[in-house]
Amino acid sequence: MRYILNCCVCLLIACSAVAQQQVDICVYGGTSGGVIAAYTARKAGKTVILIEPGKHLGGMTSGGLGLTDIGNKYAITGISRDYYRRIGQHYGKFEQWIFEPHVAEDLFNEYVKRGKVDVLFSHRLSSVKKTSGQIQEIVLENSDQPSAKRTIRAKMFIDCSYEGDLMAKAGVSYTVGREDNSNYNETISGVQLMTGHQLPDGIDPYKTAGKPDSGLLWGVSPAKLEPNGTGDTKVQAYNYRICLSSNPANQVPITRPPGYDSTRYELLVRLLAAQPQKQTLNDYFIWSGMPNSKTDINNRNGFSTDMIGMNYEYPDGNYAKRAAIIRDHELYTKGLLYFFGHDTRVPQALREQMLKWGYPKDEYTDSGNWSPQLYVREARRMVGAYVMTQANCQGKEVVTDGVGMAAYTMDSHNIQRIVIEKDGKKMAKNEGNVEVGGFGPYPIAYRALIPKESECQNLLVPVCLSASHIAYGSIRMEPVFMVLGQSTAVAAVMAIDAKTSVQKVDIVKLQQTLKANPLGDGSTPEILVDNENQAQTTITGPWRVENKNKGGYGPSYLVYEGQGGEAASVKFKPEIVKAGNYHIYAYFPRLAKTASELGVTVSDGKTSKSIPIRPADIVVVGQTSGEWVSLGSYELPKGQTSSVDIVVKQADGPVAADAILFVPTF
Repeated sequence: MRYILNCCVCLLIACSAVAQQQVDICVYGGTSGGVIAAYTARKAGKTVILIEPGKHLGGMTSGGLGLTDIGNKYAITGISRDYYRRIGQHYGKFEQWIFEPHVAEDLFNEYVKRGKVDVLFSHRLSSVKKTSGQIQEIVLENSDQPSAKRTIRAKMFIDCSYEGDLMAKAGVSYTVGREDNSNYNETISGVQLMTGHQLPDGIDPYKTAGKPDSGLLWGVSPAKLEPNGTGDTKVQAYNYRICLSSNPANQVPITRPPGYDSTRYELLVRLLAAQPQKQTLNDYFIWSGMPNSKTDINNRNGFSTDMIGMNYEYPDGNYAKRAAIIRDHELYTKGLLYFFGHDTRVPQALREQMLKWGYPKDEYTDSGNWSPQLYVREARRMVGAYVMTQANCQGKEVVTDGVGMAAYTMDSHNIQRIVIEKDGKKMAKNEGNVEVGGFGPYPIAYRALIPKESECQNLLVPVCLSASHIAYGSIRMEPVFMVLGQSTAVAAVMAIDAKTSVQKVDIVKLQQTLKANPLGDGSTPEILVDNENQAQTTITGPWRVENKNKGGYGPSYLVYEGQGGEAASVKFKPEIVKAGNYHIYAYFPRLAKTASELGVTVSDGKTSKSIPIRPADIVVVGQTSGEWVSLGSYELPKGQTSSVDIVVKQADGPVAADAILFVPTF
């Protein structure tokens, strides 16, 4: 009997050892930001576990969002920028911001492999144990078998989930929905009835047109329109970023999904009838081309892939509720694609266009060729040590503890579809869409990535960060999440080494570390010389500064318009810290009209090489303001003897001078 008891005790100890794990840093959420955070922490020599509730890494970046939202590439730094450089290498370019889902996922898996990151798939948060303001451990359950538990203990935790589950279960303050304008002295938070992605006037909202007693069409809410700027708990619409293929050899047919209900698209039928002149798929979808005959399809106009008003319970919902919402979004979207291809009320031209597309055979091969990642644009948002607001986005308030930048338009998708009365007639309208830009890159506060010290001292939150609804709409871009994932990982490492809380991390040292070691591996940093750097640029001739609203690389760029025929050039002189071979690139913004030719001269201080550039031949791809153009590789000496000159050769159109990049290849 004693032998049996001893065996049982040994078995229990063994099982306990398997079910528990101790690491330095626990990263929850295998999103793009989560992968980069885990990779960064491992490169810094810490033990790390990356926990992903699903079966894939990369979140939306590998889940169909191949047309990367950037704003301004100047804002994308460190390992995040390295990611898009490696995407570029896959497609034979210096960097690229459009890509296929499987290419994105393969690259995330490569980071995990190179970083030797321990990844735990199919596990989700069950509970959190916190003592004296510190998370001691988290308990996970198997996503497929919830009764199977596992405990993770760590010194530092980073919540990189789109939902902020770890943050919430740790008792950290958060909000859901949109603030009233008065909360943070904003103008475009709260209710906003604008013209973007809107239904035209006159679309009847009732099942039987003109008869309110017949009830509202599917998707139209009975909620009344509140005054502009009114806060609420409603959430901007989610959708799927859809990858389809036009290659017949790589297609799975778009078939009628289970539970298909064409009444969900009755409002769309009325929209089609109201605008018979709109006969292309691009009139109803943002139908963006990806490499190898594929797409990244997004919402467009009044009725599209956004399932407006059907996600309010998602942020705080339990796993079963979220699964139901995800499934409903999937069936709605598949039904929409089927509707466009097969419903006879859809104009024949549109049906014929849709039938040329199918689900890609080589994407999402373990989930029916459909993305496993719903586009959760916004869920919980932490109310942390500092709240980013509209004033930060527009440069009216500038933080000094920036550890990353954002640059995208303040963007919210529609939040509800309601009935309004105009000129005595009831009609359906979308509410909540906001698209307000016109500003350059701005810093994101480190304090917005950490909770209040009284709430938790060893948690960082780079995805569900502390921001108002409208500021979050500018920050919430995948490349930015990667930047912030890296920044929080470095901060976590510093907090461990200093035996302190995340609130007491030395911000100046954190900023210096991110600048000195941008790839987290000790490699020599690339050198950027921007036109804003007056100490390293010499301007000859009547160049004007194009302001930050026009989309160069960084805050501004220079433009010469050829007036008067004066000689014009801009000399960029880098400070080469380490001698060696550098590949040099010049950035050229997208201009409506350009000079037919300009000259670029590269000098190492002793010899020079002239390179003719034809701006009209520069192809700008994706949501980007311009492209890097290769000037070749050069051996450059230490010091400031090297230079790159942009010289006007033909004054038959504007010439831009923006930035020069020196990438070490040693």
